[in-house]
Amino acid sequence: MTLTLPAGLIAQVSVAASSANLGPGFDSLGLALGRYDDIVVRTAADGLVIEVEGEGAGEVSGGGDHLVVRALRRGLAALGVDVGGLIVRCRNAIPHSRGLGSSASAVVGGLAVANGLVAQMDLQPLSSAQLIQLAGEFEGHPDNAAASVLGGAVVSWTGAPAGPADALPGYFAAPLRLHRDIRLFPAIPSVRSSTVETRAVLPDRVSHSDARFNISRAALLVVALTERPDLLMAATEDLLHQPQRASVMPASAEFLHFLRRNGVAAVLSGAGPSVLALTDGRDLPTDAIEFGRSGGFAVEEMAIGEPVRWSSGVPAATPEWRG
Repeated sequence: MTLTLPAGLIAQVSVAASSANLGPGFDSLGLALGRYDDIVVRTAADGLVIEVEGEGAGEVSGGGDHLVVRALRRGLAALGVDVGGLIVRCRNAIPHSRGLGSSASAVVGGLAVANGLVAQMDLQPLSSAQLIQLAGEFEGHPDNAAASVLGGAVVSWTGAPAGPADALPGYFAAPLRLHRDIRLFPAIPSVRSSTVETRAVLPDRVSHSDARFNISRAALLVVALTERPDLLMAATEDLLHQPQRASVMPASAEFLHFLRRNGVAAVLSGAGPSVLALTDGRDLPTDAIEFGRSGGFAVEEMAIGEPVRWSSGVPAATPEWRG
């Protein structure tokens, strides 16, 4: 029998943004970024209230199809519990539709809220592996979600299940120990893009030579991220998706080429339009920052993102929830 959670339980979550692909690691490599969405949820007897501050305020759904709510209900179902009603407050700092994993963060955040709620009922929360699996089912690939779950850099993959033909695939990830010298400089434009549209420009088939090239660079990138940051320039080369996307995001392509021409290892962040520069400890050149800003990009250094954090109880920052 499904347990219905009582009204008045409160859980809070902080979940990081992420950058996927990192050049050659298409749908496989991910990296958490130190910008966070914060979610606070209180159970209620019935109904649904959603309040959003920051990114997406006035734009995202205020109903049951809100991504955080959908993921939260999925997490509760996986834990064998239900809820009558919800009050959901989202304080979003992760830009939407910029290639920084905002949808994956929302999914991971909603799933993690479920952990914070059931922990108050002395139930076993979802493990990191379960969070990655469930988030992967939403996303269709686990690179962004795994980075938001585990923090830091990750290698992710999808495994064919053994069982019925219509069974869901398995989503998996392993963390990488990122080299201490690596610094991250995301460049975020004001314009947005659609992952569906940017995937549509990718060919269904690639040549054997291009596939071989990307395999070598993806393997090298693992070495560069963990042991040899001096190899980042060569390791972030890509032939499978960045050149093809240049036509639909020309400003991003121009800034990406400028950075690489000037010796900075740079990649599209996910499907773009944000650009991510990685250095081996050096500052980003001033002319690169100025070039990016002149093209409409907000360029700043960002810390490596931490694993998703969830907890139970009233957050100190929202005293109106006390009692």
